[in-house]
Formats: sequence, C-alpha cells, structure tokens
Amino acid sequence: MGVPVSQMWTVARYVVTQKLKRRRRYPLVLMLEPLFRCNLACAGCGKIQYPAEILRKNLSPEECFRAVEECGAPIVSIPGGEPLLHPEIDQIVAGLVERRKYVYLCTNAILLEKNLHRFTPSKYLSFSVHVDGPREEHDEAVCREGVYDVAVDAIRAAVKQGFRVTTNTTLFNTADPDAMREMFDAMTELGVEGMMLSPGYQYEKAPDQDHFLHRNETATLFRRMLRGAKRQWVFNQSPLFLEFLRGNWDLECTPWGNPTYNVFGWQKPCYLLQEGHAETYRELMDATEWDRYGRASGNPRCRDCMVHSGYEATAVDRTFGSLKGLLAAARVTLFGGLPERPLPAADEPSERPDPAAPQGPLVELSRDFS
Repeated sequence: MGVPVSQMWTVARYVVTQKLKRRRRYPLVLMLEPLFRCNLACAGCGKIQYPAEILRKNLSPEECFRAVEECGAPIVSIPGGEPLLHPEIDQIVAGLVERRKYVYLCTNAILLEKNLHRFTPSKYLSFSVHVDGPREEHDEAVCREGVYDVAVDAIRAAVKQGFRVTTNTTLFNTADPDAMREMFDAMTELGVEGMMLSPGYQYEKAPDQDHFLHRNETATLFRRMLRGAKRQWVFNQSPLFLEFLRGNWDLECTPWGNPTYNVFGWQKPCYLLQEGHAETYRELMDATEWDRYGRASGNPRCRDCMVHSGYEATAVDRTFGSLKGLLAAARVTLFGGLPERPLPAADEPSERPDPAAPQGPLVELSRDFS
C-alpha cells in the first residue's frame, strides 16, 4: 500500500495555503515526544542520558492534543524514547487520528507485535520502524543482538493486519552502501510502504562520537547507495531531499518546519538542539532567534547537519514554492535523479562538541523560497 493520495493532497493543499497567505515560517511536521524512556541504548543516540526522574515522565494525552492543536501541522511524528512504553500511547494515537492528523509512530518494534491489538488500521496511522541496515549492521547500531529479527517479525505482522508500515534508517560513516541496498530489497519484500533515510546528527550526549558523517561523506555515501536505484524501492521522503543528500540540490534548513514538543515544553530551536524551552508554540516562533541557526549562519553545530527533521520541510517548501523546484521533483520522480554535481573539496572535520559547553544551535536559516 502506497502513501494515501489523501495524505499527499492534504500536505500539498496545506503548503500552497501557507504560500498564498505569505507565511514564511510554518510547521509541516510536529515532533511530539511523549517520553524519553527507551528499552534500547543505541550508541548514536543521547536521548536516554537524562536523569531517572526525567525518564519517568510522560506527556498526558490531553497535553499531546493541546500541542497538536496549538501547532496546527498536518503530520505528527511520535519519536522518543520508545513511544510504545507510554501507557496511554494508544489513546494518544486514537485522539490524533480522530483529529485527522497523519501520524507516524516511531518505534524500534521490540514491543510492536504484542501491542498491535491496541491500535486500529487507518490511513492516518503508520508505524515507522527503526531499521539501520541488514541484521548484523542493525544489531550493532542498536547495541543488542536479535533486534533486527524482532523488527522484521513485527513488520510482517503489522502489514498482514493491514497497518501502514514505513522504516526509518539513520546512517553513520560505517554504513556499507551494498549492505544498505540489500536492506532496501529486504524491506521492499516485506511490503513496507516506504523507507526514510537520514544521516545521523552528532548528539552531544551520544556514547559514540566517532562515527557521525561530515557533509561530503554524506553525499558520497548516498550517491553510492542510491545510484541506479531499483524502481521497486519506495522512499518515504521528498525527491529534492534525497537529491540534497546526494549533493545535487541546495537546501537551507528550516528549523521551524519540524517543531518539537516534549515533557519540558516547546524545545528551542529544533528537534536536535536544546537551548531552553518555550511555554507556547507562539512563544517558540516569536522568541527564537532563527538567524543564529544553520550552516549559512556559521554556527559550528549546524556545519555537518543534513538531517531530515531540518531539511525535509525545506524540500517540500521548495517543491511547492517554485516552478523550478516542482519540475526538479518531477524529474527525480520520473527519471530517478538529477545529474550528479562535482562535490566540493571535503571540509575540515568539525570539532567534536565540548560536553561542558552550553548546547549550541543546529539548523539552518531558511532563505526566501518564493
């Protein structure tokens, strides 16, 4: 089952409406984190490094619904932590579906199969299963053997029961392009709706700081991985974002495109950086100094970031915001990609963050996309 036409139409209509209203900054996807608690300790993630009293906290369904209505984005992504550890996650999802929001529940799938009975298949709900490569690569990434097989069984069960299922893959400099292509084949055979890819962001508190990709490494990896991509592979992201990852299209990050709400409130400035929190969505939008963030700003923490949570909204904005973007997206869809550009000389490696220093910003200043 492909992405529902209703979802594509809803997003297109929403973006065009924002354009007609001349809104430069608007949300596309709400990143709703109802908890930070997780049943894995992945080497590239810093989410579970919070103290125990924070890891015990959950957002209530009412807090989630209030944030969704306050923000107004048509899509809600529910990461974590592991959302299936939330005792009321089924109520949260049901409430969002009732509000006709397109929900992507992000999960490592360890608890998915045994919890499928709590959910009802819907065009508004997709389980986004974290899969970081074939069996060996995935289990190494999540630091536990056997998780890949559990995830595959859960995907198979969810698809059989009529649920929308996508995958979410985070890539590091250890990724083998050939092995990733094998994974694309395996996920396609399982019947997933689409696959999402993203280079990992250099979380300050992640246990492993040595394997994050720099920008030229990202482009080189994605070119090797997606060159001659098979027609049956379906990627759950905009064509221009994939071309950006391959170094063939220029994008600036829009940190406001995927605002984050969690147990602390509205996170400044984006999903990947923490520089305080706002009490309301309007305060987040009005009080954040957006020009401090992104590669164009010179902020060192934005230098290597090419993560979907910062750039996917930009790609969608470009697609519907100009004839050039729309034609480029159509060309990628019809013919499999844009001509490869020469890559610039590799940047000097970014300095690793100083854990004692205050967290700095991550994403990039958006330019006029009209």
